[in-house]
Amino acid sequence: MSMPAPGAPTPALLETFANPNPERDYTIRIRIPEFTCLCPKTGQPDFAVLQLDYVPEARCVELKALKQYIWAYRDQGAFHEAVTNRIAADLVAACAPRALRLSAEFNVRGGIYTTVVVEHRAPGWAAPAPLHLP
Repeated sequence: MSMPAPGAPTPALLETFANPNPERDYTIRIRIPEFTCLCPKTGQPDFAVLQLDYVPEARCVELKALKQYIWAYRDQGAFHEAVTNRIAADLVAACAPRALRLSAEFNVRGGIYTTVVVEHRAPGWAAPAPLHLP
């Protein structure tokens, strides 16, 4: 069963749920291999792989809602830098994570590859020291 893409992307499309382990720092890693938007200059489709990594605070983003939010960009014209920053800002607004990194690796266009990386860190939050196992 296919679902129609929703209208223009809005933060309201990003449903969240309570973090089941808010006492612990842990990373949620989501790979979105089929991101599509339109070039605002030519109207041609732009394709990217999005890699979202975040450390939740009180809320986590619901995956079906995230999928529908991402689908809503298919008919939207946007520069790579603008769309990556907007998605990151909408995710921060929706779930207020301790930390978030969104990387958008766009397919080649005119012989040029573009990767845009946006990071957010909540005030006062510091990443724990990495765990080194024997």
